[in-house]
Amino acid sequence: MRVLVLGSGGREHALARALHRDPAVTALHCAPGNPGTAGIADNHQLDPTDPVAVTELAGRLRVDLVVVGPEAVLVAGVGDALRKAGFPCFGPDRAAARIEASKAFAKEIMAAAGVPTADARVCDTTAEAERALDAFGPPYVVKDDGLAAGKGVVVTGDRAAASEHAGACGRVVIEEFLDGPEVSLFALCDGEHAVPLLPAQDFKRAYDGDEGPNTGGMGAYSPLPWAPPELVDEVMSTVVQPAVDELRRREIPYVGVLYAGLALTSKGVRVVEFNARFGDPETQVVLDRLATPIATLLQACAIGGLDPAFRPEWHPGAAVTVVVSAEGYPATPVKGDEITGLDEAAKVEGAYILHAGTKLDADGRLIANGGRVLNVVGTGPDVATARASAYEAVSKITLRASHHRTDIADL
Repeated sequence: MRVLVLGSGGREHALARALHRDPAVTALHCAPGNPGTAGIADNHQLDPTDPVAVTELAGRLRVDLVVVGPEAVLVAGVGDALRKAGFPCFGPDRAAARIEASKAFAKEIMAAAGVPTADARVCDTTAEAERALDAFGPPYVVKDDGLAAGKGVVVTGDRAAASEHAGACGRVVIEEFLDGPEVSLFALCDGEHAVPLLPAQDFKRAYDGDEGPNTGGMGAYSPLPWAPPELVDEVMSTVVQPAVDELRRREIPYVGVLYAGLALTSKGVRVVEFNARFGDPETQVVLDRLATPIATLLQACAIGGLDPAFRPEWHPGAAVTVVVSAEGYPATPVKGDEITGLDEAAKVEGAYILHAGTKLDADGRLIANGGRVLNVVGTGPDVATARASAYEAVSKITLRASHHRTDIADL
């Protein structure tokens, strides 16, 4: 199977790594990829949100499957263009990707499908936003209706900060605060059926103790030893399958991975958000645990015929990923600083590095090229061992003024 992965971040490096390890994959390409994917795939420099350029590349490479990483690619209609040209694509078309591109649309789907979620109001004006903030009270939850790279949500007890975010976004969804731990569950979908992957937990706040601004994610771990054993089956029957059924009823078949961000509240499971792609950095730990070859699974989603009774096999043990981020992340990350110590980090038992925001400069030096620069993955027989491996590897890496959380998976 000849596979093309679209995107350039840590999620895409994790996907490429899983595909590279699948014996069914005979040729692996990334566009644009990063210095990490260059070691296991052929990188191609193009804008992955350009449907014409992507379709031309898929034709030139004669690929059997295109795997879309970032949400912006989906919202740009790349999946639509690929399918029209006859290429199997793992990732929803533009219409179905609205489940992430518009928080209001997601709430509409959830309401129609009877999916449990927070009460919410869609606000188009300042007056509407202020009335909604009055109604729900603190902690205030304000979500940009559109895409915001994982940073469009503000959860705060500060009324002024909530109002400021609402005003800056324009159209927002304001909703009740959901208590309880959060869990991420990915489900592979072929437009009709869905198959779950392993639950994970990520850490959205920038600093230890869940302090600071929301980010795209500062770390994750899987599996979750504390999660109820019936959780996956419950979420599939009450959240994922009803949403897939509702989209299909509207003639918007959902093909790809449906990400359900969940809160395990005192009143039961509630959906925090849906995303139309693999979450980052949860993908890095979930795919590390996946023992079932991934390419055939993704292709079954793209062309139809996913067996709803199938359950993937998983490696025993656990995986933990820690994000090393650049100075200034998430507000204004500093780019261009040199990264060293990766060879030493990779020698740590049970650890490896996934590139997220990196590039090579004119002198061939590895430098930071984004906010979340590296994903350091630790593995082991349990979460504690995996966590220790990840942090030992992090300690070997040098990036000026970088920061990372020290409490990822501190159970």
